[in-house]
Amino acid sequence: MPTIPHYDVIIVGAGPVGLLLSCELRLAHCSVLVLEQAPHPHAPLKQAPFGIRGLNIPTLEALQRRGLLDAVTAPVHSDSAPSVSRPHWMQHARRPGGHFAGMQFFQDQIDTAAWPYRLPSPASESMPTTMERLESVLAQRAADLGVELRRGARVTDIAQLPDGVLVQAGDAQLQASWLVGCDGGRSQIRKAAGFDFAGTEPEFTGYSVEATLDNSATLMPGRHYTDTGMYTFQPPGTIAMVDFDGGAFHGSTSISAGHVQTVLRRVSGTDATVQSLQLASTWTDRARQASSYRQGRVLLAGDAAHIHSPLGGQGLNLGIGDAMNLGWKLAATIRGDAPADLLDSYIAERHPVGAQVLDWSRAQVALMRPSPATRALADIVRDLIATRDGATYFADRVWGATLRYDLGDPHPLVGRSAPNFALADGSTLASHLQTGQGLLLDFDTAAPLRDLAMGWQGRLRYIASRAADELGLRSLLVRPDGIVAWVDDGVAPSENVSGAIQRWFGPGQQR
Repeated sequence: MPTIPHYDVIIVGAGPVGLLLSCELRLAHCSVLVLEQAPHPHAPLKQAPFGIRGLNIPTLEALQRRGLLDAVTAPVHSDSAPSVSRPHWMQHARRPGGHFAGMQFFQDQIDTAAWPYRLPSPASESMPTTMERLESVLAQRAADLGVELRRGARVTDIAQLPDGVLVQAGDAQLQASWLVGCDGGRSQIRKAAGFDFAGTEPEFTGYSVEATLDNSATLMPGRHYTDTGMYTFQPPGTIAMVDFDGGAFHGSTSISAGHVQTVLRRVSGTDATVQSLQLASTWTDRARQASSYRQGRVLLAGDAAHIHSPLGGQGLNLGIGDAMNLGWKLAATIRGDAPADLLDSYIAERHPVGAQVLDWSRAQVALMRPSPATRALADIVRDLIATRDGATYFADRVWGATLRYDLGDPHPLVGRSAPNFALADGSTLASHLQTGQGLLLDFDTAAPLRDLAMGWQGRLRYIASRAADELGLRSLLVRPDGIVAWVDDGVAPSENVSGAIQRWFGPGQQR
């Protein structure tokens, strides 16, 4: 009887979330197979303009900490590609920082001094890239690390075992200790494993369209709210629309030029004529989240765990955060040196973040409804976002500048992303996280901390160095995902450093 191939982890879905997770697991030497239903990675919606995504600070920091930032954020547009026009939200005299329900805020409005634990860094503000670029960079890194990737492999069935999961993909039967569904909003893994997926139903159908128009001069460039919905227009024929039809059209049938023209005329109030479609897709504001991200040996991450409208571009960033949080915890569990509740902390930390993003999306929809009351409320929010405090608040939420997990420690830095300290030898904290290990960073170069860290070799690196700005700290413990787990500010550490290390890195080795 043929032997069933076995892996530590099988990941279903080769989007950015699945690819990054595979890289994180391979840094810890886990055997990983990624199964992707699509036969090839290329798709028009992954390219500019519809494929452009704003990467928030946690995502940029994750890429920086793994040495991928420069490759991912290389300019999307260049002189060598003049046919690719800049999206409407980049066409401002002032540098845009983001938007909330289409209401723009700008870089020069934002008071970064309100974020005292942030240090200057290439990852200090939102940056754009395309889905195609991000996936390409992550796929190459996964290949370099030895991840096995099978495209055109559709999972048809799974069966949980006491110590693993059986996976049927086409004619192939596979087995893994763990299965992770990163297969998007219609996740087959989520459905097959029986996850509860509760939330709210859509209010609109959204359209992303590239078309040839007969009389495009009737449409005004930019974003416009009307009595019947919303549209944005970027000449010569790039259109996004929101039609408040309760999501009735999404997924119901193929999109014709005639249908797009009907919706466009209704939403825009013009007599625009659509001659032909080059690209057309729909989406909605349906917002749902799995009640738990784990069922036995099956885990969820990214859109498989939570879906919402693409307004504000939060979905990709949310999924990248899932992958960074889960990867090192699942690897430690597989290695056998994880604390008993380490994997549970993935759900405890990421589920509230997902719920917050879903509500952020719902709030934007509420400000887009075509009603006089909504327009009045939107005018008030627009006034607020134009103030310095307002722009700083919205930037913080959109950029994820002060995202914090509740780790049970009152120090304001614990649970936040570690500042990118510039160390005395010219390196930065981020550069020391590329191996996927945690860090014990000691500004006082105390021998007891060095000796202590030896008990966790291979899981924890000890770095003794002064820094250009130490933010009043003496030492800090940083998890592999870059989150501060313990600090000593010379006043009163809330717990012993040894206890903090054991809490996140398990029992130490006897020396």
